[in-house]
Amino acid sequence: MKVGFIGLGNVGGKLSGSLLRNGVDLTVHDLNPDLVAGFVSRGAKAAAGPAQMMRDCDAVITCLPSPAASASVMNEMLPEVKEGKIWLEMSTTDEAEVKRLGAHVIARGGAAVDCPVSGGCHRADTGNISIFAGCDRATFERILPFLTIMGRRILHTGPLGSASVLKVMTNYLATANLLTCCEALVTMKAAGMDMNTTYEAIKISSGTSFVHETESQVILNGSRDINFTMDLVKKDIGLFQTIADRAGVPLEISPLMIEIFNDGIRRYGDRAQSDDIIRRLEEATGLSILAPGFPAEMVDDEPEEPGYEVVPQGAELRAAE
Repeated sequence: MKVGFIGLGNVGGKLSGSLLRNGVDLTVHDLNPDLVAGFVSRGAKAAAGPAQMMRDCDAVITCLPSPAASASVMNEMLPEVKEGKIWLEMSTTDEAEVKRLGAHVIARGGAAVDCPVSGGCHRADTGNISIFAGCDRATFERILPFLTIMGRRILHTGPLGSASVLKVMTNYLATANLLTCCEALVTMKAAGMDMNTTYEAIKISSGTSFVHETESQVILNGSRDINFTMDLVKKDIGLFQTIADRAGVPLEISPLMIEIFNDGIRRYGDRAQSDDIIRRLEEATGLSILAPGFPAEMVDDEPEEPGYEVVPQGAELRAAE
């Protein structure tokens, strides 16, 4: 299968790198010609634009910073969509928007999938990230071989749009974890606790989380470099709030989180690292939340392994009904 990849940024560059590293016939496109040149030098082909990519490839993946960017690219690709073509949206996006764009693809005989990733840029770099996929089962089975190259744990979430809903939820939970980790670290520092000991106490306890075991490390290092910026957090938690509003769920924590990140953006800028949000508490208390021995950036030290499909618990019982 010939695969096209549009969007070679922080996440897309790593996902497409896994495809190229594992011998997939890959064509790439990005607005940054230097990123494209880097992939071409390693054996990828370059497309003149989205239309040519859809024409020449069996499956085209988009991994872009906003729904508007994906819509713009789709407008260029759509005339080239025909029976057998597959569009995979790996951006974190709105359920309604991916359904809208996917309907155009399906109407022309193609297949559409929303398949966002979760697990951090360091795991995207090694092919060990998790991938959600929303589409019909037949399409899922067609794309599973190269999804298992880009990711380790692959979950078929249901119909088109379902993966985007679940992805936004996971980013909401990660953001809530980040904010509570920040409050915990600052409070422990104010209470006179050693920060290295505090990190380990959380890590071995019921209070641990993926976010603590990764992001707390770069917070304590001082780099706060997690390859994710405040504007992206604001987008994602805003999408989660939109889902809740549509469903009529009166959330209480979500609006406060949005307010906190709006304040962080006002103070530090859209492109500040998301972990810089701890600076609000550092400035309020006059404390510096640092400790020796922690890395400046996260690196996945797990070996790259073939991916596999994750089957939801109880799925066999539902199938038997």
